[in-house]
Amino acid sequence: MKKLSFITLVSAGFVIFIISCKHQPIDTSTGTGTGGGTGGGTTVTCSPDTAYFQQQVLPIFISNCTEANCHNNNPGSNPPKSVILTNYANIMSTGDVRPFRPDDSDVYEMITESDPSKRMPKGQPPLPAAQIAIIRKWILQGAQNNSCVASACDSTNITFSGTIRPIITNKCLGCHSGTPPQGNINYSTYNGVKAKVDDGRLWGAINHLPGFSAMPKGGTKLSDCEIKQFKKWIDAGAPNN
Repeated sequence: MKKLSFITLVSAGFVIFIISCKHQPIDTSTGTGTGGGTGGGTTVTCSPDTAYFQQQVLPIFISNCTEANCHNNNPGSNPPKSVILTNYANIMSTGDVRPFRPDDSDVYEMITESDPSKRMPKGQPPLPAAQIAIIRKWILQGAQNNSCVASACDSTNITFSGTIRPIITNKCLGCHSGTPPQGNINYSTYNGVKAKVDDGRLWGAINHLPGFSAMPKGGTKLSDCEIKQFKKWIDAGAPNN
């Protein structure tokens, strides 16, 4: 009898141990798990080891997927879209994002589809490998609604290739490239960017000045640091460096 009681006690303890080791669920409404994380309303210092939804992932979707008659919530879309990629909640639900499982997430499968007729963005070249990698990394890290702030703003070593081009690629190129580019503005080349610097439309758009179409369209305004970097580059003559 004593031996049986000991075995029963050990078995019960093992069951309790197994239950206690189960992962806590991810709360996708805030993007945080019980182990911590960063919600959409909280910011942390940016880390190169983390993919941030607000600064990196959302601009990719806004720029490449939400223009007219694409994956926006415009009731006039023809036909109406069931997949809406304009904000965190819609991307998670209608894009069927599975935290930690990019290969099981519909939105990731669509941007990596090998068949050009099925791949998104529809009728456009595939997303750059760097943008796909950011989205994959974000999902692998739990697909959180996270945000960050730069620890410091580098406004001294400003170049077109190293500073300006990455911002344009991430936040503008989805609309302003291809055939035809939105607004007939093509930022896929330096000359295309320089033309809009020279006529003042780029500066007016990113600063949301009266009389200009605010850019990124449908997205948040560029950060103060990014605008400062653009100004530094433009004041230097907008060199192709």
